[in-house]
Amino acid sequence: MNLNAPSFSSFSHDGLKLAYFDEGDPSGDPVLLIHGFASSALVNWVHPGWLKTLGDAGYRVIAMDDRGHGASDKPYDPEAYRPWVMAEDAAALLDHLGIPEAHVMGYSMGARISVFLALRHPERVRSLVLGGLGSGMTEGVGDWDSIADALLAPSLDDVEHARGRMFRAFADQTKSDREALAACIRGSRDLVSRSDMGRIEAPTLIGVGTKDDIAGSPQELAALMQNARALDIPGRDHMLAVGDRVFKKAVLDFYAEF
Repeated sequence: MNLNAPSFSSFSHDGLKLAYFDEGDPSGDPVLLIHGFASSALVNWVHPGWLKTLGDAGYRVIAMDDRGHGASDKPYDPEAYRPWVMAEDAAALLDHLGIPEAHVMGYSMGARISVFLALRHPERVRSLVLGGLGSGMTEGVGDWDSIADALLAPSLDDVEHARGRMFRAFADQTKSDREALAACIRGSRDLVSRSDMGRIEAPTLIGVGTKDDIAGSPQELAALMQNARALDIPGRDHMLAVGDRVFKKAVLDFYAEF
């Protein structure tokens, strides 16, 4: 785990102040990282070593705290968290930094946001890496209302739902705003149609842990797309796959093709 936190800046979009970092080689190819639900740029991309991995490989590494997360503003309206709304935050960050096109990598909810970004602004997305989300992108990932209930429960001891306990414990660990996260989980679950997945032309790598019981099949999602490949991340569940060495090597090999 890499605990060296980079310096964060902020910009405004859609009436919100959003925090981000811009690190690595400023002349390198830009990689925009979009984190998952209840996480943050630090938890998803710095602590597991992605900033160091990509920075050492010569990339310009950019990551934002999604609205509702980290140091960014935290609205309590579920409609503020629709994935196409959050995709516009990502596009606005690229505008703010004067970057016309970037490699885009998202994990879990961040993968969903990345797909909406590719659908709405295909000219901005040079490639896609989708981590922690496979066929669940189009089919759904189960009952998430229990997650919202768990986040709003008085304490972890009051939560019996297994997945709810997992995310409540994670939110407590990251000292997150649980009311904002409950709004986020209620608003950010829109599915992508199979036909829309087929419209994405960007080269895509889809990585999912073999013990992930949330994401769904990466092979099934890749089969819907024009130019996608699947990666099984061996022995990893939804929480641990993000920092896996197999995943990192596959991403570096994927980027080396451009």
